[in-house]
Amino acid sequence: MDRIDLFRIFARVVDCSSFTRASDTLGVPRSSVSAAIQDLEGRVGARLLHRTTRRVSPTQDGLAFYERCLRVIADVEDTENLFRQTAAQPSGKLRIDVPGRIGRLIIAPSLPDFLDRYPEIGIDLGVTDRAVNLVEDSVDCVLRVGPLSDSGLIARPIGNLPLINVASPGYLARHGMPQRPDDLADHWAVNYASSSSGKVEDWEWVEQGVLHAAPLRGRVTVNSAEAYIACCLAGLGLIQIPAYDVRRHLEARELVEVMPDRRAEPMPMTLLYPHRQHLSRRLQVFADWLETLLKRQLL
Repeated sequence: MDRIDLFRIFARVVDCSSFTRASDTLGVPRSSVSAAIQDLEGRVGARLLHRTTRRVSPTQDGLAFYERCLRVIADVEDTENLFRQTAAQPSGKLRIDVPGRIGRLIIAPSLPDFLDRYPEIGIDLGVTDRAVNLVEDSVDCVLRVGPLSDSGLIARPIGNLPLINVASPGYLARHGMPQRPDDLADHWAVNYASSSSGKVEDWEWVEQGVLHAAPLRGRVTVNSAEAYIACCLAGLGLIQIPAYDVRRHLEARELVEVMPDRRAEPMPMTLLYPHRQHLSRRLQVFADWLETLLKRQLL
């Protein structure tokens, strides 16, 4: 087996922490992955991986070797693509994962423009609010909204997504219009629980550059943006939501912005790529297109 192929297999095993998952994502038999690691350890004269029945992890030598492997793989792929990038249209399949409503409301309706520009590229578009594992799920790129918890990934900041406070006219007719944070004690919120942790999010606002947070009373708790908006439209309470999410409801006067000078902090939007992967030409052009689209329609 070619040396660079051994490096790629080793890097994938480390990324996946598993011979089986590595073989699945590479599309080769598990026995070939195991044999490749044995071959590589024989060549370098060091044990690179700790193996248990549940997990595979790099040794101290393996960790140092892994970092070198990533650089070598990137350099080789960069050299291979040196002339291809300008000589031909980017082509091939991309697997992308994006948050649910951004995917449905913004990206999917705009995809014809991208595919017209790059007819040789195909898109597998995952639309989910679940935090996918880029390596294990063989995803080329994900869009994340909010603080990042991933380590060892290439992060490309896109911008900050504005949040606004809204309520339905029916709710405001019954409970009045809050003017300042002190008024919130007399109001109801539709509570939003994190789909990953189950924690109910506090109500937040920025005042004179300082972020404040407080729990609001609520009779309904939801864990999806769709339900969050639906409950607000039904008059069940105030919500804090990305502005793009309720743009048409504001235009139709089905929702009204409240306390516009006491908004929550904007949420960062970030494109993430696997650190093991050199960015292909098709991924570069898609990321550039997506960044332009999001900045135009969301920020």
